[in-house]
Amino acid sequence: MEAVILIGVQGAGKTTFYRKRFFDTHVRISLDMLRTRGRERFIFEACLVAQQSFVVDNTNPAAIDRARYVGPARAAGFRLVAYFFATPLREATRRNNMRKLKQKIPAVAVAGTFKKLERPTLEEGFDEIHTVELTAEDRFIVS
Repeated sequence: MEAVILIGVQGAGKTTFYRKRFFDTHVRISLDMLRTRGRERFIFEACLVAQQSFVVDNTNPAAIDRARYVGPARAAGFRLVAYFFATPLREATRRNNMRKLKQKIPAVAVAGTFKKLERPTLEEGFDEIHTVELTAEDRFIVS
């Protein structure tokens, strides 16, 4: 059982990364899709009870934001893996501007998330932490 937490600003490529790497094996938990914390908590708790691997596809910029998933997943026996998207603000903004109108996030919100962004640490409870970088061809380099 694996709990994957994606960390990065809007437009960093998190959802695309999920689709390419985890779509066939992990349930996607995303506020963009679920719209409320109540629905998110319901799906999250269902994954814990069912022992179903999942990916949290939100910005999760600070340790306090990630703690709502890390503690319960650790208690349920999940292996915790973080993917930190080291996407420069300019690149995230460019990618965000390419989104369809309804999916586009205001630039000020992207910049605000960027300012809050904290690299994850093992002390938070992660078993592994990976850094994800985007190439000019929109490919992912994971280290």
